[in-house]
Amino acid sequence: MPASTRHHRALAAIVHCVGFLTALPVLPAATAPDAPMVGRPQVAATAEPDPTAPEPDPSLLTPDPALPAAPPAVPTPTRLASPAPAPKVSVAVAPKNSTEPGYRIEVRNAGNAPVSTTVRQELPRGVSATSISDGGREVRPGGATATAVTWQLRLPPRSTTTLGTTLRTAAAQQPLTAPACAFAGDGRQPYDCASATWTSPQAATNESQQPSGWRGQVPALLIGAVAALMLAIVGFVTWRRNRRPVAAALASDGPGRVYPRPATPRPPASRRTPPIWLIVPVAATVLIATIGIAAWTATRRVTAIDTDSQPTNGAWKGTGVSGRLGVPLREDAFEFTVYRMICEPGQQLRQCQATVGVRNVTPEHQSWHGKLQRAYLPNGNWVTTDEPATRRANQGRDVFAEPMAAGSRMVLPLVFTVDGRAAPERLELRSGVFSAGVRVDMP
Repeated sequence: MPASTRHHRALAAIVHCVGFLTALPVLPAATAPDAPMVGRPQVAATAEPDPTAPEPDPSLLTPDPALPAAPPAVPTPTRLASPAPAPKVSVAVAPKNSTEPGYRIEVRNAGNAPVSTTVRQELPRGVSATSISDGGREVRPGGATATAVTWQLRLPPRSTTTLGTTLRTAAAQQPLTAPACAFAGDGRQPYDCASATWTSPQAATNESQQPSGWRGQVPALLIGAVAALMLAIVGFVTWRRNRRPVAAALASDGPGRVYPRPATPRPPASRRTPPIWLIVPVAATVLIATIGIAAWTATRRVTAIDTDSQPTNGAWKGTGVSGRLGVPLREDAFEFTVYRMICEPGQQLRQCQATVGVRNVTPEHQSWHGKLQRAYLPNGNWVTTDEPATRRANQGRDVFAEPMAAGSRMVLPLVFTVDGRAAPERLELRSGVFSAGVRVDMP
C-alpha cells in the first residue's frame, strides 16, 4: 500500500474518532447506559432479560416529589418587577379677594388612573373655619393647639377638584398663611403641597397708596440737591474773584507812537478767599445734609434687620431667616417651606414628622445632610433627623443620598425622634455646614 494512502486512511480514522467523541455529550439519554436513580433498583446488564425476574414497582420509577428537581439546562432570565409610577397629583392654593380670610384649593390628578387622597389644610393657632366646601371637616389633632381642615377625595383621571375655605381670626387685618397638602391614603406620605397668604383688601389698598421707589426718597434727594446748589454758587463766586484782568497797552492822548507803561514793582498778589457770610451757611448746609443722609440710611438698615435671625457665628454663609408655617424661606442654596408638623400622641419616646418642601435655587447640584436638620424642644435641647425613620417614611428612599438637581423641588417627610411629651417648637433647616439656614416656628 502506498505511503500516501496509509496516511490518508489514518487521518480519516482520527477525524472520525474526534467527531464521535464530540457527539457523545449530545446523544439522547435513551442511548446512554442506565444511570442509577433514586428509588429505582439497579439491574445488572445482561445479554437477554431474565424472564423469571419480578416486574419493578411503577411507583419506584416516578421521581420523589419531595426531593429537589434538577436545574434546567438553560437558566430562565429573572425580570425585576418595575415599581408602580407615582400618582401625578398636584396642589395649588390661591387666596380669595374677600373681606374675610378665604382660600381656593385646586387638586389636580394628571395621571390616567383614579387616585385616593387626603387633602389637609393647616390653620394657624387661634384660627377657625366658618365655611368649608362639601366633604370637608375641621379636626384638631391630639395635643395640638392648631386646627386643620381635611377632605377625603377620590380623584378621577385627568381631573381637577376645587375646594374652598373661609376662616375667622381675631386680627382680621393681618396677613394669614394657610398651607394645604395632598397625602396618600394613610395621610402621611405627601404627594404635593402649596401655600398662599391672604391679605385684607383694605390693607392692600393702603399699602399701594404709600410712596414707593423714588417717592420714598424725596427728603434725601432734596437735601442733596440743596447741597449741590450751594457748592455750585461758592465755586462760581470764587472763580469770578480769582480771574485776572488782561493786560492792555496804554496809548497817548493823541496820535503818535505807543509806549508801554514802564515796569514798576508789583506787590505780591494776595490769595482771595470767599467772604465769611458765604462760607458759614454753605458749611452748615453740607454738614446738615451729610448727617441727614447718614441717619436716614442707618434707620432704613436697622429697620430691615431682624435681631432674632442673625447667625451666632461669624463663619455662617448668608443671613439667617425666621418665619412661620407655610411661608417660603430662602437661605444660601435652598428654599425651605414647612407645611405641617405632627407628633405621635401618648408616648414618652415618640416620632414627630414634618412635611417640608425643598427647592434648589442655585444653578448647580447641591447636597444636604440629615444631621444638619434640627428640631428644638421647649427646654432648649435639640435633635437631628432620624434618618432610618425618615427613609421608612419616604418608602425606603434615602433623600440625603443623592444631591438635588439645579432648580428642582421636592416635598418630603422628615422624622425627628423626641424624648418627652412636649412637641418641637422650632425647626432649623440648612443646606450646608456653613449656611446660616432658616428657622420655622411651630404653632
